[in-house]
Parts: sequence; C-alpha cells; structure tokens
Amino acid sequence: MTSSSGATGPQVAIVVGSANDVPRLDEALAVLDWFGLSHEVHVASAHRSPRRVLELAEGAAASGVRVFIAGAGKAAALPGAIAASTTLPVIGVPFSSADLGGLDALLAAVQMPRGVPVATVAIDGVANAAILAAEICGLGDADVTARLQQFKAELAGGADVMALVRGTR
Repeated sequence: MTSSSGATGPQVAIVVGSANDVPRLDEALAVLDWFGLSHEVHVASAHRSPRRVLELAEGAAASGVRVFIAGAGKAAALPGAIAASTTLPVIGVPFSSADLGGLDALLAAVQMPRGVPVATVAIDGVANAAILAAEICGLGDADVTARLQQFKAELAGGADVMALVRGTR
C-alpha cells in the first residue's frame, strides 16, 4: 500500500479488540478516505491476543504507520497496551456497551499512568479519532494539511462532517 506521501504501508493503523467492533469504524474509515490517508484495520485483543497487540505496536513505525486509533469497550486495555509498546501517538476510542454505557471504557482510556499517554475522544467518537489522526499526519504532509484547511472551511460554512466526507452534502 502506498500513502499520499509516497511511503509504503498504512499511515493509520486501526486496532479493535473484537471482530464485532469492526462495523463501528465506518465513520472513521470514511473520514480517513476523504483525507486520502492509507489505513489498515486489525483485530487484536489486549486480553485474548496480547502477543499480536505487541507485534502490531512494535512493528508499526517500520511499516510506515504514523498514528494508531485503538477502539475498545469495557475495560478498554487496548489503547494503553499499544501506547506502552510504541513511540507513535495512540488515539483511544472508548466504545459504548450495555453495561455502563461506555463510561468504564472512557475512564480506562483517559486514566493512563504518567509516561503512557493515550489521546482519547468521546465515547464512540470514531470520526473525531480519524480527524485527529489526519491532523497528526498533516504535521508532515502538505497534501493532508491542505485537505484539513478545506475541511475546516467547510465546517465553518455549516457542513455536517459525515455528509461532507461521504459526499452527500
């Protein structure tokens, strides 16, 4: 896979703990596509497949990844497990659940120990996670920065985020 900056591999690695969580990513994938950011989705659980999580985290930078988005519910250990194993930025997305509505996942993602930061968005805030990933990638990519400027101008003009990125505006 080639990114808009010419690097091979995905610019954004998205990791969720369960295959059941993949459909929750639709908005994030639409946003990343709109910004022209290459991405891959991985299913790896911090609890059920910790070695896989570690391999993803440790090998990401060498494959061109610039930022992680990690979505998890309940105990939400996944964002922290990735952040502990990489120097790349990690954006945590707490997923809602029937148990506590996602508050447990939110607290797990934001209450990281000093030295292991996880940038955390709202419960089920996958679109904002993707926008934040674009802003991070835009720090070193003029094309992404130009798209961000266009995006912000459209929002200022009253555009709905998802209608804009899906081209239904």
